[in-house]
Amino acid sequence: MTTSNLCVPDPKSLANVQALCDLASPYEVSQSSDQLFLNAMKEIIEWHKQKNEFYGNVLKMRGFDVDDLTKIADCAKVPFVLANFFKLHEELSIKRDEVAVHLTSSGTTGQKSQIFFDEWTLGSAQRMIDFIFKENGWYSTTPTNYLLYSYETEADSKLGTSYTDNFLCKYAPINRVFTALRRTGQGAHEFDVFGCIDRLQQFEKEGLPVRIFGFPAFLHFTLERMRDLKLPPLKLSSESLVFLGGGWKGHADKAIDKLDLYRHANEQLGIPDARLRDGFGSVEHCIPYIECEQHQFHIPVWSRVFIRDVKTLAPLPQGEKGFLHFVSPYITSVPAASVMMGDLASWYPGSACPCALETPYFVVHGRAGLSRNKSCAVAAAELMSKEKRKA
Repeated sequence: MTTSNLCVPDPKSLANVQALCDLASPYEVSQSSDQLFLNAMKEIIEWHKQKNEFYGNVLKMRGFDVDDLTKIADCAKVPFVLANFFKLHEELSIKRDEVAVHLTSSGTTGQKSQIFFDEWTLGSAQRMIDFIFKENGWYSTTPTNYLLYSYETEADSKLGTSYTDNFLCKYAPINRVFTALRRTGQGAHEFDVFGCIDRLQQFEKEGLPVRIFGFPAFLHFTLERMRDLKLPPLKLSSESLVFLGGGWKGHADKAIDKLDLYRHANEQLGIPDARLRDGFGSVEHCIPYIECEQHQFHIPVWSRVFIRDVKTLAPLPQGEKGFLHFVSPYITSVPAASVMMGDLASWYPGSACPCALETPYFVVHGRAGLSRNKSCAVAAAELMSKEKRKA
């Protein structure tokens, strides 16, 4: 199934889910889209209630009924599942033979979230990226070189970050691809910083656009090493694009402000600020949140976001920090239509951002608490630390 002919598993009971996810304008603001979202949420809640015993019990325990949803703010009432729940449990709302892709959220170490996708769920999330890339004008027919700050994987890899980064290569024809986290042949990876620098130098000489995807920590480390070696700044094509994701989890002491990272990328690679972007998402919630030109994560039409008090879990007003709570009806494969993350964030109205988008946006402030669980970004940051010790 291609994204051009996507169809929900049950067109009769999920008609509004289909209609909502068919919306091609990513940041539409209207009463009709709000009502469509509410109708779709009612459908997906009933879907998981009927097809997943665990979530049906959650709804019963919380005393929730879909008739409680009369306005968008009511979506905060939808019983949520903790993202960490999926690290310990496999819950499906589809049959096993309907699973199209199985992705995990961790790298070489740590507990893994096990998320299963049917064709609709996977295709719908991918099509959202299509819509957003089109909205930003990031489709290109020009041959492009790629530097992926992600894991070099086997053909059948289930690692979510590498799957995403390779998927992103479809928006511009591939000339050459270099993956920064190289397989060692022993089930591990090493960060090839000198290989990254060499490829960037080659890419400058070729003059083609360059697209850099993946973990921001490794872009920072590459630029830092270039400065240490006193290498002259590069002048990559102005049509180049940096699109990062994965955060700095586990190594906040090594992180720099993302605007400083963008400034370094602009100074050392010559890529315009408007084409330096970050993305936020997870395998538990695959809605793409992509920075606007002012570097804010505006909420697309297929999702709603709430911030919850860390003590009471009550929804918080704008500007206050709390747990990040995502709500979206797109997912039919697992009961993750309402997921609370371990990230701390705050939300703001669209009018607080000087860009043209009108939807609200959120700001991520980092992870809450301490945990031994490690995500892809944590494992990747550990590789960066090892590489620094070697140098």
